Amino acid sequence: MSLRVLSVLSAVVLLSSCGTTNKAKNDLAVSLPIQTSIDLTAIAEDRAPVVINPGRFTENKVTYRLPKVIPGTYSISNFGKYVDDFKALDYRGKEMPVTKSGENTWVIENATQLDKITYLVNDTFDIEEKGGIGHDQPFSPAGTNIEEEENYVLNLHGFIGYFDSLKNNQYSLDVAGASSFVRSSALQEVNSKSSSDNKVKTTSYFAPRYFDITDNPMMYGKLDVEEFMVGDIKIVLSLYSPNKKHTAKSLKETFHKMMLAQKAYLGDINTTPRYDIYLYLSDGEEGSPKGFGALEHHTSTVAVMPEAMPVKALAKSLTDVISHEFFHIVSPLSVHSEDIHYFDYNNPTFSKHLWMYEGVTEYFASLFQPNKGLVTDKEFYTKIMGKIQGASRLNDVMSFTIMSENVLKDGYKDQYLNVYQKGALIGMCIDILIREASDGNRGILSLMKELSNKYGKSEPFEDDKLIDEIVAMTYPSLRTFFDDHVIGDIPINYNDFFKKVGLEIGQGKTKTNFIIMDGAPIVGGDGQKGTIFFSDKVVKNSFWAENGAKPNDVIKSINGTDLTMLNANQVLQGVFGWVVGQDVEVKLDRNGEEIVIKATTTQPYTKGEALIESLNATSAQKALREAWLRG
Repeated sequence: MSLRVLSVLSAVVLLSSCGTTNKAKNDLAVSLPIQTSIDLTAIAEDRAPVVINPGRFTENKVTYRLPKVIPGTYSISNFGKYVDDFKALDYRGKEMPVTKSGENTWVIENATQLDKITYLVNDTFDIEEKGGIGHDQPFSPAGTNIEEEENYVLNLHGFIGYFDSLKNNQYSLDVAGASSFVRSSALQEVNSKSSSDNKVKTTSYFAPRYFDITDNPMMYGKLDVEEFMVGDIKIVLSLYSPNKKHTAKSLKETFHKMMLAQKAYLGDINTTPRYDIYLYLSDGEEGSPKGFGALEHHTSTVAVMPEAMPVKALAKSLTDVISHEFFHIVSPLSVHSEDIHYFDYNNPTFSKHLWMYEGVTEYFASLFQPNKGLVTDKEFYTKIMGKIQGASRLNDVMSFTIMSENVLKDGYKDQYLNVYQKGALIGMCIDILIREASDGNRGILSLMKELSNKYGKSEPFEDDKLIDEIVAMTYPSLRTFFDDHVIGDIPINYNDFFKKVGLEIGQGKTKTNFIIMDGAPIVGGDGQKGTIFFSDKVVKNSFWAENGAKPNDVIKSINGTDLTMLNANQVLQGVFGWVVGQDVEVKLDRNGEEIVIKATTTQPYTKGEALIESLNATSAQKALREAWLRG
């Protein structure tokens, strides 16, 4: 699984990947599913009541948990923190003693008398204002939303937990909500019933095991839903736009075009009959989510993006974000390790192969676009150059396999972003090596297809043996590459690989963004003064330079909205989404003098290092480049 983060002020585009550990033994298997329910008609102080009926236990002590970490997120979420009023009730309806053990665990004695558990769940979107994303808080697309009579983001790992001894048992789930709600779920629906006055509808779902609870999100409320076919895959797009600035219909064609191209690129890889996209558009107001990006599940993704973005800019960003998530149907759905297959939600271990789960997936999300004509080759080169620059700001002398295996630990977790920078570049280098050794006939996509055929979604590989298997399936040159640059800590000389396909890193002019350049913002903030100002980078941005902006100019307002530290994220998200041809007005303060920029936006460029086609490329190099980009 995977998560992608877009943060304008930190200027980081993240994506996060898949998960962990050992088989859970089911010593107390029962014939009936664990019965669970969420009642959205009984919200109390922004909390949803949950009931868990596990059936009768035969042992005296049981442990109930909510996840500490979920698949696809390489950070701690601690969903147990959002549970209030936890009660264990016996068969007479009386409360039983419960011991809380840590953030996510409840221990119940005399469990043979346990009838059911009840508790209230707070949503996570509301707390993003208070502690900051990343401080043991769920990333927004992994989080939950309870906005009464409006919207409910039901990432079920935030509501439903598991008993240690029953993790592999079946689950039934009843969700009660207003009959007027639109309901969208990736989980198998088995029944629905309405109240006598038809005001409440309860929908029943089935999950084969706890993994399927966590892997199948839902969204309820005032949704806009569109469905379409991509080959034989049904795509369901469910959108929530609080101010109705965007519709599912306005984005449908973008997703349709993108996913048709992806399906054509993947060829005969076809692992799911249905794929769900849940898109929550944040208006930036209090209680709205701030972590933009997406969390991938096996056959769905939850995305959070700014509602303020113009439709063209939103469509462009979603093409990058959602294409990455959809490519996860290759890995980890078809190719994954035992760490992922037997994931432990509270004591996870991690695979060594984030270079594959996230890096190769991100590489596919970039490469398929020039391959299918969605972007030009030059735009693809610019994206690759941006990843080289992004990787250069992280630790380039760290073993990728060691970092992956220890991604939650200090000294490694702050390097996680590199899975989407250097990880993608590792995928590129492997692709070029395979193309070179096979005279252009094979590439990393064909390798992933071969691995998919060997393993598939039901058979995990052994983590320590994967690289040996890949080398045996391909060419000796990959052995040296893995030993030096993936297992080892030797930095990659990318020019060695670009030369093989007739490219080189030289000086050039590249397209950039109005607020982000080279993966970093062109603004800074002064917390004491409460101001936002242009950094030295502004002079390298052609649009701002041509319109007279200078370093240290304080940005007073943008298109009539005063810019403050409180609303900077929301307003600058809008600037991030500017498109060419917009009329804009920006007021600056330059040492007490008001400077007004009134202009129609033009494509911003920056000069510097760029990936360019070599004038001295041989016909063989050009042929290999064509096989690489179009093969």
